[in-house]
Amino acid sequence: MSNDLKRWPLCCLLFFALSCHNRDDSATVTISKKDSLIESQKAIFAFAQIHKIKNFVKSGDLILRTGKDYTSELMRRLSQHDKTYSHCGIASLENDTLFVYHALGGEWNPNEKLRRDPFELFCNPFENRGFGIYRYQLNNGQKKNMIQQVHKLYSRGVKFDMQFDLASDDRMYCSEFVYKTIEKATKDSVKLSTTTIDHIKFIAIDNLFINPSCKEIKRIIFH
Repeated sequence: MSNDLKRWPLCCLLFFALSCHNRDDSATVTISKKDSLIESQKAIFAFAQIHKIKNFVKSGDLILRTGKDYTSELMRRLSQHDKTYSHCGIASLENDTLFVYHALGGEWNPNEKLRRDPFELFCNPFENRGFGIYRYQLNNGQKKNMIQQVHKLYSRGVKFDMQFDLASDDRMYCSEFVYKTIEKATKDSVKLSTTTIDHIKFIAIDNLFINPSCKEIKRIIFH
């Protein structure tokens, strides 16, 4: 069986999720002024948390988030041990701005190229239920290599891999981008596990942070 055929079940699941996300949910929901005020207060509190927590973030940190949409729910389910998170990226402090580099596909990123978003945008409470900050045990040289690799891939304009082909490097999905960046930066001294479902090997989100070399710094749930 060819690699493309082996990946077909996983791709079907992802395309189904994307189609669900794009469907017309025409049910009418009445929003009162009280509801709007409550949601506004929640957003204000959430952004205050984000602003406070960003002071703990260092370049090279793994940033994870829990999206609210259908595709995010599917990505969470692909994790076999901890289904908290749906998306991931790598932090980079540049001058006075904290960015998160991440691979994103679908309608959220039409050109499919690797994104560089401010930390506040990546974690924003309008689209996410929470986020987490994790840190690998790396020496200064490995951290430097990691950020250089991130910038190199961003400059190349690496696109999102809807085939979820772990063997190719010209396109990458979100967890694959983090996985390969870490392995290359550490020359494989940090070993990350993989997940296999129906004979398809891929990188699930929890493969990235359930690891002896990865430490949880903060885990935030928006209320």
